[in-house]
Amino acid sequence: MKRLLVLLAAALFLFATLAVAPAADEDEGNLKFKNLPQYGTYLKNKDDTQMTEYGGSVPHDKHDGINPLPKGYKHAQPYLKNLWLGYPFSYEYKRARGHTYAIDDIFHIDRINRYSEQAGLPATCLNCKVNNIPQQVAKQGDAFWSTNFNEYRPQYNGEKHAIGCTNCHDPEKQMRLAITSIPLDEALKRQGKDWREASRNEMRSLVCAQCHVEYYFETKDHGVAAKPHFPWDLGMNPEQIYEFYVSGQAERDGFKGAFADWTHAVSKTPMLKTQHPEYEMFHDSVHGAAGVSCADCHMPRVKVGPATISSHHWTSPLKTDEGIKDACLGCHADKTPEFMRTRVEYHQAKTWRQLNIAQEKSVRAHEAVRQAMEYPGVDEKILAEAREMVRKGQWFWDYVSAENSAGFHNPTKALNTLASSQQYSDEAVRLAIRATNYAIAKSLDKPIAELVPPIMEHSRKLQQSQEHLDSHVWLKYLPKFPEAELVWDGYERLR
Repeated sequence: MKRLLVLLAAALFLFATLAVAPAADEDEGNLKFKNLPQYGTYLKNKDDTQMTEYGGSVPHDKHDGINPLPKGYKHAQPYLKNLWLGYPFSYEYKRARGHTYAIDDIFHIDRINRYSEQAGLPATCLNCKVNNIPQQVAKQGDAFWSTNFNEYRPQYNGEKHAIGCTNCHDPEKQMRLAITSIPLDEALKRQGKDWREASRNEMRSLVCAQCHVEYYFETKDHGVAAKPHFPWDLGMNPEQIYEFYVSGQAERDGFKGAFADWTHAVSKTPMLKTQHPEYEMFHDSVHGAAGVSCADCHMPRVKVGPATISSHHWTSPLKTDEGIKDACLGCHADKTPEFMRTRVEYHQAKTWRQLNIAQEKSVRAHEAVRQAMEYPGVDEKILAEAREMVRKGQWFWDYVSAENSAGFHNPTKALNTLASSQQYSDEAVRLAIRATNYAIAKSLDKPIAELVPPIMEHSRKLQQSQEHLDSHVWLKYLPKFPEAELVWDGYERLR
């Protein structure tokens, strides 16, 4: 009887809070929901100060293993700036602080041009940073996507409009899970699916798939200018997405022919930048195939007053024994928290080692093409084949690198993908050497750190300095920017 009364009290508590769940108010944003029991756990996202060994939400430069790293974290990827040279990611690539800081961080990051009226990237970049994109599109239509990102700085703040309640819940329907992402809704439709018919368990992953996915921006010539698009039409695995990108279908998919995000400054290779394909990596994993949802691990059930709710502190369970108990031991009841943490880190260590090997091989492939293209009498046909292997090798590396689990979401797929990356990059080097009739073979026969040192410092401001551009052989391929001062600092206009 006592247990029945407790359950009844909890049910009444939740019903009462949901029954009074307020309608969405764009001016108040997330603050409109501060009286719901989930909101207290949501605020914990602002207090993360500890990493796991391979991940977390404490900011640091992800390529920098020289300066002190955050508590608990031990690893860096030194060649990130090299591999993205000529693309805004090479200016700054920090560990994200998490959902509640999404707006603050994107308004300060060097990938968005703060030295000009024009941001260099469209408003699309707000799609997974704020909670009112449907309202923006309702006001402006599809023209919203290609508007200048900098125009939106004054109207947002990190407290009200950061990723929050209405990204995943419909306040008009008692806060039921809902898809508010326009590109995900459209991707599912192309697959013949309607998220409104999905089970609650499916929705507990689909709401995460609104943002934790790979995507590209359509072009005005073959789609809606700068509109985000999920490339899932041939499948979600790296081979299938890559095939989608090289065989584009203009009528349906927003681009025609081989798609590229940018051309690498050194190898002149048309490149693809992977985003963060957590959903694609996870969907056919051991856990995903067994029906485990994203929320089962990252939003475990916790007690708040008399009620048991899903925690809205989106984090790794590995940070504490209590987190592992809440997230893992419900299924793995015969194991200890220490055992579970050790098993996760076992998979991550294996993946991380291969990830860095793949990264170094990709750098060597760019360098091989650089040397080949500057060799007199190079065979241009073979060189083009080498560039295709460079592009492929880096895509397969980045699919794992940009996915934020260090392989654990799907260890088998992660290691297989990195094996493919290494093979493609090795083939790129072989072809580049053959394109010069083996003339550059000896110059490439060096340890990677000697052949191409990591670029440790690079930014928009540094690209205004000729001295900086002369400091590394790869930086010499970049244009010098004119001297300029900041126009924007976060939400504030300086001049």
